[in-house]
Amino acid sequence: MRYYIAGSGIVGAVLAAELAKKGHTVQVLERRAHAGGNVYDYNDEYGIHVHHYGPHIFHTNDDEVYRYVSDNSELKDFNLVCGSVMDGKCVPTSFDFSSVDTFFQEEAEEIKAHIKAEFGDRASATVLEMLESQDSYVRRFADFLYEKDYKPYTAKQWGIDPEKVDRQIFKRVPILFSYGSKYFSDKYQAMPVKGYMEFIENLLKHPSIELRLNEEALDRFSIRDNQVMDGDKPLDGILIFTGALDELFDCKHGKLPYRSLRFVWKHEDIDSFQDMPVVAYPQAEGFTRITEYKKLPVQEVRGTTYAVEYPLPYKQGEAMEPYYPVLTEESQKLFRKYYDEAKQVRGLAFAGRLAEFKYYNMDQAIRRALDLARELQ
Repeated sequence: MRYYIAGSGIVGAVLAAELAKKGHTVQVLERRAHAGGNVYDYNDEYGIHVHHYGPHIFHTNDDEVYRYVSDNSELKDFNLVCGSVMDGKCVPTSFDFSSVDTFFQEEAEEIKAHIKAEFGDRASATVLEMLESQDSYVRRFADFLYEKDYKPYTAKQWGIDPEKVDRQIFKRVPILFSYGSKYFSDKYQAMPVKGYMEFIENLLKHPSIELRLNEEALDRFSIRDNQVMDGDKPLDGILIFTGALDELFDCKHGKLPYRSLRFVWKHEDIDSFQDMPVVAYPQAEGFTRITEYKKLPVQEVRGTTYAVEYPLPYKQGEAMEPYYPVLTEESQKLFRKYYDEAKQVRGLAFAGRLAEFKYYNMDQAIRRALDLARELQ
């Protein structure tokens, strides 16, 4: 079987590797000048390893996914600690008891006692659970975090009223009932020693895989009469699409909302810019977070390079990338129209954050690609 894969990010690269190993011929079309999608990384002019499209940390509880990544790249354990600046003070996230101590000094012990009484032996809770508590002390702490961090950050990140955003978003950063915060609690937390591009390049080096850069799949493939067309002819194989699904259908039902990012890159001849590698600034004007790459992981180099992230709405045809699907009740109803139509198209499969209009962590994207590769054989 001949497969055509639109996109060489994690999903596309894993699918290409798995299908090639089974004896299929695979052509990967990538509209950018490089492979790797949003995990593309490299050494900048100052010798600092950076992630071009924002920070990526590999973390998972999936044994098979961990083995898969470690088989294709050398991994080193790395536990990420992030921060959030509220009222001029930086505290670690996930939020833990140090946040109570920092912002509620006189009442800190009482608040922590009420939290323990409310949640017993539980190690954490979501901010949504704590906002619904009947205990005024628990609720007061949750209200503070929601108003100072979750709410303003969400409003900037998604560009809409936080009340309209899928509530699952607020569950991604829990509140910990202990000290020593780590951003992730997964069994495996690591980063590739030589960068994510080593992983991607190892996946794509199979002789049955042809990688074609600077080629826009939408300029070549289209949908006509429930059939994938290659130019003016029916496709002689299967197209696996990893881009924005509405664009494959010329946005016939309307445009799905995605958020993009603008990065402002800076370098300073100083040892450190901020306390942690990734820090959110929910109360700042315009931007959401800053990533200092010499700390992701720690690199013994002079100076520091960091990127400031400004979220903005994605506009098809402009020089920007769609990063995140904006998940609301209305947008998911619209996506369902494209999903139902796509499932009827002969010679089409689709997977990934954009094509499936859902948020995938890196390990979830790899799992989805491995599962789809098995389904296609």
